Amino acid sequence: MDFTGKAAIVTGGANGIGAAVARGFVQRGGRVCIVDRDADAGEALAAELGKSAIFRAADVTRAGEVQAYVQATLEAFGTVDAFHNNAGIEGKVAPTAEYEEAVYDAVMGVNVKGVFLGLRHVLPVMLRQGRGAVVNTASIAGLVGTPGMSAYVASKHAVIGLTKVAAGEVGPQGVRVNAVCPGPIDTRMVQDIAKQVSPNNPGGVEERYAAGIPLRRYGRAEEVANLVLFLLSDLAGNITGAHYVVDGGRTASPAGISQGSVQA
Repeated sequence: MDFTGKAAIVTGGANGIGAAVARGFVQRGGRVCIVDRDADAGEALAAELGKSAIFRAADVTRAGEVQAYVQATLEAFGTVDAFHNNAGIEGKVAPTAEYEEAVYDAVMGVNVKGVFLGLRHVLPVMLRQGRGAVVNTASIAGLVGTPGMSAYVASKHAVIGLTKVAAGEVGPQGVRVNAVCPGPIDTRMVQDIAKQVSPNNPGGVEERYAAGIPLRRYGRAEEVANLVLFLLSDLAGNITGAHYVVDGGRTASPAGISQGSVQA
């Protein structure tokens, strides 16, 4: 996986899986535009990565701000060869019959509209270049239902759908689009969900869910990043329109699925 001479955009790139992808891309010779709402963490990561990275603060639900991060990448690096369309939020854990409309709209805005707008403004650049690779971050919540997370589950099913549509549209022009479906990963998002599920004992939530995962642990951000980087690389040149699970075997285990509501 050699990214020498290539440039990537990573949304949600200041923390968690996105930060691991940004680091991995630069470590393999590439350059990266880190996009996030968390300016402090984004600027710190860009400083850590040096001249091979820039940071742009953006709300991925606003078309103008999406266009701005794409343009900033082109101005800095002259190309957009890879795009990790990763920004997402979890929303609240609540039964569908009680789920707040405003929270539902916020989750769908970031997780679906944000992914769509990323595709909408990055794909034309890649089509002009005649090359490029995109990886959208879905979730195993895009494959199975999870009680208490109606908005998140709906949004991640939508991400897989967008992936398939875009792959069919741009494949003939040499652009690939895939998705990754993480299970519970040891990130801020999963920790926040655990606090919602059990405010007094969030650690107990991890123990309970880990017991339903064949590998008996949450995944690590770097483990998802390794798959993302492979799919962004030329090694995956014949892979498009696919979604890949990184969940320690959770969706392969009926016991794992029945454990409940912690996702990536």
